[in-house]
Amino acid sequence: MYLVALQMLINDKAKFVGILLGVTLASLVITQQSSIFVGIMTRAYSAISDIPAADVWVMDPKVQYIDDTKPMAATELNRVRGVEGVAWAVPLYKGIIRARLENGQFQNCNVFGIDDATLVAGPIRMVHGRLEDLRRDDAVIVDRFAANTRLARPPTEPGGKPRPLAVGDTLELNDHRAVVVGICDITRTFQNLPTIFTTYSRATTFAPRERKLLSFVLVKAAEGVDPGELCATITRHTGLGAYTADQFRWATVLYFLRNTGIPINFGIAIALGFFIGTAITGFMFYNFTLDNLKYFAAFKAMGATDSTLLGMILLQALTVAVLGFGLGSGLVSWFGASMQGTALAFRLIWQTLLIAGAAVVVISMLAAILACHKVVRLEPATVFKG
Repeated sequence: MYLVALQMLINDKAKFVGILLGVTLASLVITQQSSIFVGIMTRAYSAISDIPAADVWVMDPKVQYIDDTKPMAATELNRVRGVEGVAWAVPLYKGIIRARLENGQFQNCNVFGIDDATLVAGPIRMVHGRLEDLRRDDAVIVDRFAANTRLARPPTEPGGKPRPLAVGDTLELNDHRAVVVGICDITRTFQNLPTIFTTYSRATTFAPRERKLLSFVLVKAAEGVDPGELCATITRHTGLGAYTADQFRWATVLYFLRNTGIPINFGIAIALGFFIGTAITGFMFYNFTLDNLKYFAAFKAMGATDSTLLGMILLQALTVAVLGFGLGSGLVSWFGASMQGTALAFRLIWQTLLIAGAAVVVISMLAAILACHKVVRLEPATVFKG
């Protein structure tokens, strides 16, 4: 009987394709929009992810997320270093500084000033140059995407292509000379501004004059010390805010969820995909069932129970759900792979696939319920009419 149900589904090619397209569309929209949302949130805390050496981030207690820097006095670094359980602590400057390009235009840049001695928090993936070259005079490292786009040199000929910024080129940061000694790969940021790395002492020279310039203190927990407990200890002894890397990531994500329209916009798109997929699939599946009522009536007349007929319909719906989800997620995976290296934020994770798969099953089951209601009320004598 179940094999017959599959044959009924596949043999009606027009309606089978229509039902499949509805499920595929729902799967594609839900998975794609969810993946873009996750990609944007990942970029929001990219600076935290790109510094895996730090177990704990220490900051002003009023800081709400990674870009909400509230500078502290330089003396706070030594106070943190004096807390029991701290293996090492280094300063980190993070700020936006205006760069003047060769053509006279200005470009805001994210500038990170890392510890002069250890170079902790420096870029991990170097494309050209070495991280150690930051110890040279006026040295900076620029991220590759910015070097190829916003910080690229103007074309040498009219109508020509800009020349990517290269090792040995110079920039002007807040009226200070900066020499590019390296090009690195980093995770894109939410603001998508060019990212520049230099030493902490040089970054405080580049930055506008302020009394406080220490953005964060990066801490490594001593062996055997739990980072979560160390956060509480640091806060208790210094009065500063302290978060583990995971806690700071979630604090950043929650800030964007609460204070921006990003979740509402993507939530609407995902909901539309769900409801449109349900409407298309339900309508097509219901019409498919109506066209095959005579067969279901014949099965009832031959002694098939309602549970058997319902099982046939649910099998048909589940088959469409699996095929539609596979096609939709496959198209989204292809889309994500083709968008790598572009400005689009896209990250496909297994949780997204799990949610999208569950949504597709729900859509298919809702469509099946409409058909089941019609079949349960069906009279076997229908097959003998006409």
